[in-house]
Amino acid sequence: MAPLLRIGCGSGFSGDRIDAPGPVVDALIAAGGPAALMLEVLGERTLALAQRDRRANPDGGYEPALEALLRPILARCAAHGIPIVTNGGAANPRGAAKAVLRLARELGLPGLRVAVVEGDDVRGTDALDDLQPWEGDEGAVLDPAQVIAANVYLGAAPIAEALRGGAQVVITGRAADPALALGPMIAHFGWAEDDWNRLAAGTACGHLLECGSQVTGGYFADPGFKDVPGMHEIGFPIAEMEADGGFTITKPPGTGGVVDLRTVKEQLLYELHDPAAYLTPDVTLDITGITLAEDGPDRVRVTGARGTPRPERLKATVSLPGGWLGEGEISYAGPNARARAELAGRTLRDRLPMLGIGGRVRVDLIGVVSVFDGDAGILGDTSLTADPADLRLRLAVATETKEEAERAAREVLSLLCCGPAGGGGARTRVVDRIRTLSFMVPRERVHPRVTMLALGDAA
Repeated sequence: MAPLLRIGCGSGFSGDRIDAPGPVVDALIAAGGPAALMLEVLGERTLALAQRDRRANPDGGYEPALEALLRPILARCAAHGIPIVTNGGAANPRGAAKAVLRLARELGLPGLRVAVVEGDDVRGTDALDDLQPWEGDEGAVLDPAQVIAANVYLGAAPIAEALRGGAQVVITGRAADPALALGPMIAHFGWAEDDWNRLAAGTACGHLLECGSQVTGGYFADPGFKDVPGMHEIGFPIAEMEADGGFTITKPPGTGGVVDLRTVKEQLLYELHDPAAYLTPDVTLDITGITLAEDGPDRVRVTGARGTPRPERLKATVSLPGGWLGEGEISYAGPNARARAELAGRTLRDRLPMLGIGGRVRVDLIGVVSVFDGDAGILGDTSLTADPADLRLRLAVATETKEEAERAAREVLSLLCCGPAGGGGARTRVVDRIRTLSFMVPRERVHPRVTMLALGDAA
């Protein structure tokens, strides 16, 4: 029987802490035995933004922090036989792989084996010819000419294939988040593609790991109700998976955070559409029979996941233009600051219709509570407290055109001279918004492929 496999998660989204993977890798090395590391950095909007980046720069379009995440850990993982699996390829997995190979050369790892999983990008393919809207997007009409990104959620099989082929780093585009953990399990234990209960257990495990520190107390924390120690150095999760599908969730010793029944329950239920039928590319997961048991400090054992055959269709996320957002902020300070800020807000609301600017309008006063309640700062640290007579007015206008968004934002700047008194520190921005829709596409029209790249491909 294959020995226990440890899988650590070093990132839960694009923008997560760069130093998070280090303690996880340290713990995997110290524990010894087979292990893998997953870095989850891809969201639906993230992928659409990456497609836009690639249009502007054909060599870009992958996770911008990928090199920063890998630099401190790549050599250690390679030396200790810990493969890294990441969806940091985003819109350009091959470009990401070349960047990793360049980093490997810089770190003195000329033999590093990097695999690329492609096939998730289905723009311009027949996969978009027979779409079924996800129930939350029923009635949506897709205009192919407006598509920014169209990506199918791939499963764990190509990841497992890459690892069996000797890959030390596996880079995907859009893959189902739990697949980043399930792929190493399939490769390690040799689970069959129709071993539904074990695939379900691996998927449940990947689901618990996929958001990083959410399962170790991060997003769980709520002072006075759900206290979590050491938030500044919170440990990211590690799973200890056994061949029969039972597993334990824990975290690196000496790190902050907590793993207990509450944190695991919250993450287990996170984003679940149907607890009895969580659809993934690999299996339909039923968590209703799962049993959780604390197995020592910061250790929760998970058993009882059940699975049924995978769905016939794969989920695809299609990103489309979502209009524009014009924003502006301006500060008001000194005596009567709140009244002057409120006057500025009313002035903006009255001005926009005069200018023919439509859309949804929101005006907020930021800091008004701390201004009038005498906030002493975080934990009484007055060095973190803003001027107690200062607050900011924020205008946000969602429009259909960039021109209207720019004109709305410019109105905030006009307050510098047009009043009321005391305004300063104005700033504006205009954001191109993205709308995402979910569809189900025929599985047979999606064709994942695995390519192994060598150092010569990094030029």
